Amino acid sequence: MTLYAAYGTNLDPRRMGERCPHSPLRGTGWLTGWRLTFGGEEHGWDGALVTVVEDPLEQVFVALYDVTNEDAVGLDRWEQADTGLYRKTRVRVAGMTGEVVAWTYVLDAYEGGLPSALTLGGLAEAAEAADAPADYVTALRNRPCRSIGH
Repeated sequence: MTLYAAYGTNLDPRRMGERCPHSPLRGTGWLTGWRLTFGGEEHGWDGALVTVVEDPLEQVFVALYDVTNEDAVGLDRWEQADTGLYRKTRVRVAGMTGEVVAWTYVLDAYEGGLPSALTLGGLAEAAEAADAPADYVTALRNRPCRSIGH
């Protein structure tokens, strides 16, 4: 098992349970020194894709999962890491029991562009399902977006 830090729709434990049925939720925490952003608009069918980039003044709420090797292969396919769209990187996460090292996905494309309203709504719903703080969810819902997906 390896520890995975989910920041997008994989924050939702139900959705992760469908994608990685053998990989339990371990807890939540903060990816400090990173910020949630969007990029690769040319790769998304309805707008820019979610990613994280290093930023010493920001933090991103994450869910931590113990991912089996088998589930990791399927998740790589789902996140298109097997095609090179996303790449895995090691990160430090401030969790309830201290700092842990995990891996996460980072988009291999330029930052910029707007996500669709549908994408932002899905991110906010996933954050709510993971018990993210209300102000974090509100900030997600209030981000600029394309009106596609209403």
